[in-house]
Amino acid sequence: MPLTDVQIRKAKAAEKPYKLNDGAGLHLYVSTAGGKSWRYRYEVGGKEKLLTIGSYPDVSLAEARDARAAARAAVKAGRDPSAEKREVAAAAEPVANPSETFEVIAREWHTLNAGRWTETHASDVLVSLERDVFPDLGEKALPEIGAPTLLTTLRKIEARGAKETARRVRQRVSAVFGFAIASGRATHDPAAQVEKAMAPLPKKGRQPAVTDLDEARQVLRDADATPAHPVTKLALRILALTALRPGELRGAAWGELRLEGDDPQWVVPGPRMKMKVEHVVPLSMQAVEALKVLRSQTGRGAFLFPNDRHVSKPMSENAIGYLLNRAGYHGRHVPHGWRAAFSTIMNERFKADRQIIDLMLAHAPKDKVEKAYNRAEHMDRRRELAQIWADLLMVDQAPLSEIFEGARR
Repeated sequence: MPLTDVQIRKAKAAEKPYKLNDGAGLHLYVSTAGGKSWRYRYEVGGKEKLLTIGSYPDVSLAEARDARAAARAAVKAGRDPSAEKREVAAAAEPVANPSETFEVIAREWHTLNAGRWTETHASDVLVSLERDVFPDLGEKALPEIGAPTLLTTLRKIEARGAKETARRVRQRVSAVFGFAIASGRATHDPAAQVEKAMAPLPKKGRQPAVTDLDEARQVLRDADATPAHPVTKLALRILALTALRPGELRGAAWGELRLEGDDPQWVVPGPRMKMKVEHVVPLSMQAVEALKVLRSQTGRGAFLFPNDRHVSKPMSENAIGYLLNRAGYHGRHVPHGWRAAFSTIMNERFKADRQIIDLMLAHAPKDKVEKAYNRAEHMDRRRELAQIWADLLMVDQAPLSEIFEGARR
């Protein structure tokens, strides 16, 4: 018997999807989630096909029957109603504006979102697109960029060992396509299709780090002897002295530092810290010396470590890591490894200061007792430990003047 509106409204979800037949090939499909859609079953050329008419209640019973009648007429005339529906949809797709390339739309998306990001993150996003995506895809219209084309670009990033970067770039490209779809300039997102074809990430584990004091000293000596921009070498030295996380150091602004007086310190704002809490770093004499030399080179700008090509942006997230790789430490010591070196070497020598060493590393307290202990800043002891660490690490290191001399030769 034909369906009634009352039957359709009362149809509820069940353990399995089911159909309510209206006759002549039309039925209402009810999913396990309770969704209802009209479908019409027909034959063309001896093959059974299914036309999805639309969802209920967006499409009423009467409208579904009208659509069935039109589809039956098409079949009788030798036409395929599903093919005709696809043709109508294709004709309604937005026509790509040749001037609206991927780069144009990506920059529009970035400008729209930059205000809700930190300055450092906004810079990272744009730099990653400029470096890894625009050279291949920037001049293409969005309909020209299919999943295989995008995957080829992502493979280049994976090939240099930056698998996590490749996945971040995929997410950003996907966000650009999502923005374009919402604004009527694209119909699909190829970035959503390529994720399962990307190289798997390595299993998470400890980041490679040299934790022997003599070897740690040698890392700095080898890096100083490796051709690189002197600001990158200073960044590595300051990272080692402060045991900050690389991202916390990279986005530093000059206003965060107090280099004069008896209590020099670096106050890292909460938004740049992993735990989102302001972190005070007591500075050793060697750190102050390095920062003053750095100020003579980059002090006119906002960032301690500006990007080599764009001084209004911080240095690349990979700059220090590439320096360590060139110095022979690929897979042995990464920028983040200085934190492990500091923790291991200092805890071996000062076991009673474990909580203070954790505090210097801005680690989250493991229990309530430790959290209460850490509320007291213990700044005097932190300053002592920072100076001891610098004195241990900087034995037989090259004077800072040699870093710049080497760059000029």
